[in-house]
Amino acid sequence: MTFSLLQFRAAALAAVCWFALTTVFAQSEDNPSQDPVEALVEALNVRHIGPGTMSGRVTAIAVPYEAPEVIYVGTASGGLWKSTSAGVTWESIFDDQPTQSIGAVALSPLNPDLVWVGTGEGNPRNSHTSGRGLFRSLDGGASWDFMGLADTRNIHRILIHPRDPNTVYVAATGSAWGDSPARGVYKTVDGGRTWKHILSIDERTGCAELIMDPSNPDKLFAAMWSFRRQPWTFTSGGEGSGLYVTHNGGEDWVQRTDEDGLPEGELGRMGLAMSAANPDVVYALVESKDYALYRSDDGGATFRRQTTDSDVGNRPFYYAEIHCDPTNEDHVYSLWSMVSKSTDGGRSFDIILPYSGVHPDHHALYIHPSDPNYLINGNDGGLNISRDGGDNWTFVNNLPVGQFYHIAVDNAEPYNVYGGMQDNGSWVGPSAVWHAGGIRNEDWQEVLFGDGFDVQPTGDGEVYAMYQGGALNRVNLTTLGSTGIQPASPDTADLRFAWNAALALDPNDRDGLYFGSNRVHYSPDRGRTWETLSPDLTTNDPAKLEQATSGGLTIDATQAENHCTILCIAPSQERPNELWVGTDDGRLQHSTDRGATWTDHANQLKGLPEGSWIPFIRVSPHSPDEVYVVANNYRRNDWEPYLYRTSDGGKSWKRLVYGEDVPAHAQCVVQDPEAADLLFLGTEEGLYFSVDRGANWRPWTHDVPTVPVRDMAIQAREGDLVLGTFGRAAYVIEDLSPLRALANEGAALLNTTFRAFDAASGYQVPRPRPAGSRFMADHVWEGENRNRNAHGHVYVQADTAEVHSEMEVVILTAEGDTLRRMTREVEPGWQALTWRGDTDGIRWPSRGLDKEDKPTGGGPSVAPGTYTAVLTLGTHVDSMDMTWVHDPRTVFDAAKHEEGVAQMKRAYLEVERLADLMQELAAADEAMDAMSRVWAHLGDSTTTVVDSLHQEVAEGITAIHDMIWMPEDFVGYDHVTVRVMSRLYDAMPDIREGTTANDQRKLDIARGAIDDIEAEVRTLMDGPWNALKEAAREVEVTLDGVLDGVQRQDD
Repeated sequence: MTFSLLQFRAAALAAVCWFALTTVFAQSEDNPSQDPVEALVEALNVRHIGPGTMSGRVTAIAVPYEAPEVIYVGTASGGLWKSTSAGVTWESIFDDQPTQSIGAVALSPLNPDLVWVGTGEGNPRNSHTSGRGLFRSLDGGASWDFMGLADTRNIHRILIHPRDPNTVYVAATGSAWGDSPARGVYKTVDGGRTWKHILSIDERTGCAELIMDPSNPDKLFAAMWSFRRQPWTFTSGGEGSGLYVTHNGGEDWVQRTDEDGLPEGELGRMGLAMSAANPDVVYALVESKDYALYRSDDGGATFRRQTTDSDVGNRPFYYAEIHCDPTNEDHVYSLWSMVSKSTDGGRSFDIILPYSGVHPDHHALYIHPSDPNYLINGNDGGLNISRDGGDNWTFVNNLPVGQFYHIAVDNAEPYNVYGGMQDNGSWVGPSAVWHAGGIRNEDWQEVLFGDGFDVQPTGDGEVYAMYQGGALNRVNLTTLGSTGIQPASPDTADLRFAWNAALALDPNDRDGLYFGSNRVHYSPDRGRTWETLSPDLTTNDPAKLEQATSGGLTIDATQAENHCTILCIAPSQERPNELWVGTDDGRLQHSTDRGATWTDHANQLKGLPEGSWIPFIRVSPHSPDEVYVVANNYRRNDWEPYLYRTSDGGKSWKRLVYGEDVPAHAQCVVQDPEAADLLFLGTEEGLYFSVDRGANWRPWTHDVPTVPVRDMAIQAREGDLVLGTFGRAAYVIEDLSPLRALANEGAALLNTTFRAFDAASGYQVPRPRPAGSRFMADHVWEGENRNRNAHGHVYVQADTAEVHSEMEVVILTAEGDTLRRMTREVEPGWQALTWRGDTDGIRWPSRGLDKEDKPTGGGPSVAPGTYTAVLTLGTHVDSMDMTWVHDPRTVFDAAKHEEGVAQMKRAYLEVERLADLMQELAAADEAMDAMSRVWAHLGDSTTTVVDSLHQEVAEGITAIHDMIWMPEDFVGYDHVTVRVMSRLYDAMPDIREGTTANDQRKLDIARGAIDDIEAEVRTLMDGPWNALKEAAREVEVTLDGVLDGVQRQDD
């Protein structure tokens, strides 16, 4: 075997990186603070930009009885949140745990700081997420301990014994995607150290609901549910389903059947409820051949059917919760697509939350035990709170737990972020804003509703967006008018579109786009016409095409289970006729002739089970022969991560990730366009990265929780990585340049002494208030805004930082002229150098002596352009480019800028003149102060004249100061008197406007005011001050000597 030079260099660099990083890992085990790679990662700024305006799926709510202002909210994939202000402000409190999928939250009635969390969403829709068992906090969520049951995957309910907090019951639905014994009801009596499986039916049947008798904690009802989800269908119901009751804490269980009044035949999911007002009343919402509410008035011994009213609920696989008013057993709430309420014991229901006002699809409800007017509702769109029993609701708009399926960016300044969210539409929002504060909800714009998926901008004012089942639209961003452009079948065969259909822009033609059904379609004119480029590229397996019957006992054909469809299309930019296609039934199709012929590479992906999901393909920006393929198979209970790469156009493939490297299944991948060895991998449990082209992987632990990362985009101009997460909306990881250097240089970067990286551009823009209210109080979402100054990374080795505590910085023009001199304190490790675009400034007037001679900024802003910052640390020197960009909304006028700078410098001359006058007074004042301590020891007869003149000079100085500034002893408000400093500030021009007659007149006024000050100073110094010096010569210690000493000390 022979190696080319490039191959040898690549292999050598990978080996060096591997050695360096394994050394780093070894260091981090003993002392994480010594891990230089982790330190580098933590130096990168991560911004959570939201939005919160369309939140995400809420699954669980818990509130302490004695503290109703404290609210815990569990979300489907966005973690656990806590409010201590009745929902005004929120904090995420579960970010450091291995999963952000929350199924259940419970608080101990005896100790509200004892919090139990069950992970894994309990409502098994196609987009649900799974968890990693049970966690417990003893301090209200400040810290957490893992308490076991990891194999349960999905926990829907936790009950804590009201008098014994060590006794806890757990209802586990278990994995939706395959058989598992880890499902049913579990119990601990020792606070979670050990667990007993107290109710288990079979490997297909989990516990969908568990309730406790409010008057008898040993009496529980369990709704056992037999169900199974597969990629192409869902089945609710089976022999294992049933209602069980125990009277002795789970030691024995009795099943309630049709003999006790429940429906005959096969049963599905059930919702259960009881009220503390009358525990003899038990409600069961039962899925069978009918969907009906049953009621028991004898403590659950027998039941009778109350209603089959359609307003009692629908879609039981997704929501089957009922809740009873704790103060009135005849008041029953049912959560479904809407929320309905019965006030007659379940005989009839009225809708109280329709498909408007509050987001539909409801999963959680809290009712205060003694105040039923206090309600908290959780749904697919977030959280809502009512204090009047549900008549009126407040939406919590600062819970940013949106579930993005896809993410995209454009090249605007600032660039925009696009994406579609689960059940929450398609959106566009800014990565940064020019207005003050952060990125608000109001800065985001919905472009299409429905379940949002891929949103792709054309770059000239239009986007493509879709909702479920391939409903593709073209949207005008100015008018927000939309046009449906889904391709029609070219023949008599029906097309099949995935729930989350494949969309790709033509990288070689702005008007071109690709779209996937079970075939590949191409439009050259933005969807006005289509051509079909392929036959059916899937297996077209008839056994997987029965979506019309999906649901089991209750048909639920929403296109969520559409199968044998295309999931992703990856066109090649360098080879316009080349396409890569991934399907949901395991096909990896490849065409090099624009679809005339196709090759399936799936059987070359070693270790990938046949029929796996292939949702993501990336063609390398470095070579069209280098292609990355993400596959996952968790929908068949296989939780391994699969990532493959070909470097030879598909002839051979290499698997890049295994379960020992990454513990969660893979979702997406992106390769950096500048550093080919830098890869990012989005997984179900967070972000991973590699700096050696996938040979080794590290979890990203800095400011991004273990949330599903479904899509990523790198904004080329800024070098930012944008994450579309399925549970925390969007993140921006700014300026990847240090990571790029690590990937390109390996261990050498980690051992460098002093290093500077080119800065992110600064923007010369105004900073207005955002639209809307100025005073928003605390109930507001604001994503972190971008630093609009030029800012770059600097690294200082620890040993070097111990020797040199300050760094000198000089900003130079392209011609080498000095614009700005700065000193900056340095610390060991990574830091940022920020320059606000100013030049060297001047010394402004002050009452006291200026005793420091350090560079001062604040001079006129530079013109747009690229400047060089030279950084000096002892004998170490490096430089970085620092670019300033003019406001992209306006045209830069270089002539006006030059005029404005000249006018500013003329104003600065007056500032310096006043400053010199004030320093003259300050030196005199300090000399008198020093001398007065000497005079204090002399007799009054000796110092009478001196004291009198001293007082006269001091009063003269104060009078002059009061002409310039507000008197130091002034009490109250004075916005009427115009003082000299006000005149001077008013004379500072807006350099963007050049030189105006008004600016010149203001400068003339200021100059005249300073002339008056100078006259007053001269009168004081030539009169009383000279007289004081003369009188002081008659005293033993001369004032001349003290003044000389003060001035020398100042010099």
